[in-house]
Amino acid sequence: MTQTAPSSPAPGAPTGPTPERATADAHQPRTPRQWVTLAVGVLVLVALCLVAGRWQWNRYVAREAEIERIETNYASEPVPVDAVLDRPGATLDEDDLWRPVTLVGRYETDATVLLRNRPVGGSPGFHVLVPFVTNPTSSAPDGLVVVVDRGFVPLGSDAVTPGDVPAPPGGEVEATVTLRGDEPPSGRDAPDGQVQAISTDQVLTAGPDGATWAEGRTVGAYGQLRTEVPPADEPLEALPKPDTDPGSHLSYAFQWAVFAIGAVAGFWLLVRRDRRDARGEETTLTAGDLLAAQDPDAARARREPRSRRPSAEDEEDALIDAQLGSHPGPPTGRADETSSERDLQRERPPLR
Repeated sequence: MTQTAPSSPAPGAPTGPTPERATADAHQPRTPRQWVTLAVGVLVLVALCLVAGRWQWNRYVAREAEIERIETNYASEPVPVDAVLDRPGATLDEDDLWRPVTLVGRYETDATVLLRNRPVGGSPGFHVLVPFVTNPTSSAPDGLVVVVDRGFVPLGSDAVTPGDVPAPPGGEVEATVTLRGDEPPSGRDAPDGQVQAISTDQVLTAGPDGATWAEGRTVGAYGQLRTEVPPADEPLEALPKPDTDPGSHLSYAFQWAVFAIGAVAGFWLLVRRDRRDARGEETTLTAGDLLAAQDPDAARARREPRSRRPSAEDEEDALIDAQLGSHPGPPTGRADETSSERDLQRERPPLR
């Protein structure tokens, strides 16, 4: 009994699965468990995107409110300090942030303290903090003690000591300052006479005499110096105006919203394609399907050219060929005559 050897594929024929079979294998219907996993993943992704987008939106709203407050208060006319901070222990209202006020009194030069790690314009250095004691009023018989950030000095020979620190003007001074809220106390250590935050209690405590002399006279705010009369013999580098850049919070909020919409749209497309495959509808092959279906070394199958509709001349030639073929002549010597007869037949007018 003889066995028939398996026939080898024709040369040039693709050895892998056909594109239709590869497409069907690549798009097998997903199981219910896979759909549940995908749905949970999409829900988690959408929830994270919405939370992140809402967070960025809240930051944008808060920043816009702060910019509006800065633009309104910073350009307003200065008022006496007791119109905003009327008594010792008063705290600064949020609506009065960045408002200019005038202080009339004297600087406590001996209680000068330096603020560390607060660059200005990208330049490292120190802020010079000097307590200011206002003249007595009916609401503050002993005056108010307000810490004033007089300006900026660059680093000295090292990162611990500053360069020369100009002294403030002596005697009675009228200083115009921008009110800022007290900063939270810092837990970081600092050398003697220096602080890491503008917290009134910490600034006074860091002075050589401590904070005992100012007890009962402080307020929950500090001032950034604008002008002082009389001016100092050697002014400090002025502090910059507040930043009013809104940042990128709004664009980030929209980006997170787009990511959430994209996750839902991607899941919907997967569902739609899976249903289409289940109905057996024809799908469009992609480049990945063709690469997966054919041998990389085999030639890419080419699409057969479309058959065009025969013209009138083609139909007339076929009719003449049929008529000539029904009357075969001698095998040789008839090529020229056959061509002449075909031309004569082509020149005849068509029968009606």
